[in-house]
Amino acid sequence: MLSMFLEAGAQAAGQQSTAGSWLVLIGELGFFFLIIYFLMIRPQKKQQQQMENLRDSVRPGDNIMTTGGFYGVVLDVVDDTVIVEFGNNKNCRIPMHKNAIAEVERDDEETDEKDSKK
Repeated sequence: MLSMFLEAGAQAAGQQSTAGSWLVLIGELGFFFLIIYFLMIRPQKKQQQQMENLRDSVRPGDNIMTTGGFYGVVLDVVDDTVIVEFGNNKNCRIPMHKNAIAEVERDDEETDEKDSKK
């Protein structure tokens, strides 16, 4: 008896229009992709933009850390290449691409001057 009611309910549900179910599916997928965009893609793009701005602002005299974990001082900047001096040995100067820069540290005096100008 119960199975007859379940079969009748299933037949009634099968007779409904499938267009409505497709719209619901598309809406759910769209909502899912919006959540993915705002939780994953947008923050990553924002971080990439910040790193690009940081690398573009590198100038001679800045202390940097490379992606390999080496600390050095920037001697010269030419287009996408920076010449970095590592350690106390003045003969250890290595040209490297700007994308190898992970962090930039500026002297406290320079940052104080920038803050006072604003």
